[in-house]
Amino acid sequence: MIKVLFVCLGNICRSPTAHGVFDALLKREGLTDKVLVDSAGTAAWHIGKAPDARSQLAAKNRGVDLSYIAARQVESRDFDVFDYVLAMDKSNFENLIELSGPASRNKIKLFLDYAKNSTATEVPDPYYGGAKGFDTVLDLVEDACEGLLEDIRTNHVI
Repeated sequence: MIKVLFVCLGNICRSPTAHGVFDALLKREGLTDKVLVDSAGTAAWHIGKAPDARSQLAAKNRGVDLSYIAARQVESRDFDVFDYVLAMDKSNFENLIELSGPASRNKIKLFLDYAKNSTATEVPDPYYGGAKGFDTVLDLVEDACEGLLEDIRTNHVI
């Protein structure tokens, strides 16, 4: 089983959105038994909390449920468990590099490295903005999820 971890700062906006969108894509493709998805934050502020209500609403408007996701913080064992550790921005990427051991660093990537239709390199944090920011996050996440699945299909037997 391939294991994917999406990571942002607080694990209530961007990474749970990616988690839910990728879960929905895997379900649609009949691959839920081949790929495990999780999300986490580099900070501990929101442990145990549901995704931001605005993230949930924006995702729900696109047919994606985030209500089953609870925030957690990245743990050192995550670098051993997950095949893909995908940061939403450069700051979280750097935090993950600092937390990981040398043997795990090749697993850590910027999530938008998998985007096919965007030149953006980071998923912007919508927390302090308006509703449009959450739609932008979804646009970027949907694009990168498609590219990620393509990468998994190309590089792994699923």
